[in-house]
Amino acid sequence: MMDFCVTHCNPLLVPVQMRKFVSIVFNNAKNIGGKLLLMMFALSIISGCSLIANTNANQNTNKNNITNSTLNPIAKKALRLGGEQSSRYYPYLKNKRVGVIVNQTSVLFPNTAKATHLVDALIANDINVIKVFAPEHGFRGDRGAGETIEDNIDSRTGLPIISLYGKNKAPTEQMLADVDVLIFDIQDVGVRFYTYISTMHYAMQAAAQYHIPFIVLDRPNPNGQYIAGPVLEMSLQSFVGMHPIPLVHGLTVGELATMIQAEQWIEFADQLNLRVIPVQGYHKSMSYPLPIAPSPNLPNAQAVQWYASLCLFEPTHISVGRGTDYPFQMIGHPQLTLSNSPVEVTPISMPASAPYPKWENTPLQAVLIEQYQPDLAGFDISLLVAMFDLGRQQQVELITSPDFFDKLAGTTTLRHDLEAGKTAFEIVEKWQQPLAQYQKLRLPYLLYPAK
Repeated sequence: MMDFCVTHCNPLLVPVQMRKFVSIVFNNAKNIGGKLLLMMFALSIISGCSLIANTNANQNTNKNNITNSTLNPIAKKALRLGGEQSSRYYPYLKNKRVGVIVNQTSVLFPNTAKATHLVDALIANDINVIKVFAPEHGFRGDRGAGETIEDNIDSRTGLPIISLYGKNKAPTEQMLADVDVLIFDIQDVGVRFYTYISTMHYAMQAAAQYHIPFIVLDRPNPNGQYIAGPVLEMSLQSFVGMHPIPLVHGLTVGELATMIQAEQWIEFADQLNLRVIPVQGYHKSMSYPLPIAPSPNLPNAQAVQWYASLCLFEPTHISVGRGTDYPFQMIGHPQLTLSNSPVEVTPISMPASAPYPKWENTPLQAVLIEQYQPDLAGFDISLLVAMFDLGRQQQVELITSPDFFDKLAGTTTLRHDLEAGKTAFEIVEKWQQPLAQYQKLRLPYLLYPAK
């Protein structure tokens, strides 16, 4: 009996020496009462060993999760996107005419047999969806960066699709005349110049102005553990930088929406009826590889991780891989290279992602980030500093659009420092005080723990 219990209750968590000790003592007990007492004693020891072993195992697992950025399986099972919690927002949609701001990422239960686009789920549950508003890259996410998105009709549902990227970046009074509620459900990547949050900004402002409730169905931020880069100087506000937040801000769209309203970063902020449906089971250090590419040139988790650090090469002569198999996974130039063994890559026109790529049909000497600096994360300026140093040595002018570079950076100082040959330490040191102030400012709006 005792051998069965010790061996089979949890064999991996009971040390062998303890099992032997319990068996010897039990077999030498002289009467039934003694055996029962020893059995209770043994069970308490085993429970204690198991508890200690479990605690140590959990601690080791947590350490490995942080070090390796792997998703804790218990948390993963409990994770529920905002849109998947229908009971928390369907009551506000009943008997309402609903407008949705969505794209190809707006899928509930992704990577499961239950995967359903939000629009299809709402219609299947008799929610009166009357129109779709589409951000940059379009409703289906199949348009390249900066391409004008035209109004259209969705072939599957017959719903009108209204573009919020192009002439109109904000819904007009006419567009919202027959809308009772607006829903925003788009996967973001946590970088200030990724324009989905700019679309949210203008939609929130229009909802406030025209007294339309605004619901944000929150999703994890795949770069949520990072806060880095210069805080936007509002003199450089543009569609690629709307708010005085760092380049990598560490917020979900739900947290940012709350902050935008409370900090009065939109007009009519006090009039906005905002409701955020948070993600369940999420914390900011959790790894969240995106189940659906958020845009054509961010096709995988590596591109999403490296995007912030590579995007400031866009207004330069350096290619970041648009028109190749490595968008935002490489840097390349016909002459300049950081490696002694560069890879030759030739950008070509790709209508769905890069119709007119930089250095089209020109062989480039490329460095693949996966081989050169795979741990690149947050906003790491080491590659920028290295390429500007290399360009200076070889007398190659890198920046093609100073104004656009400054808008992406959110400051003129970074460009001037790079051109002056400042070190990465000297550059980053200037950001520390504004970043500390931002950390304090955002505290009231955080919906999720750090770990």
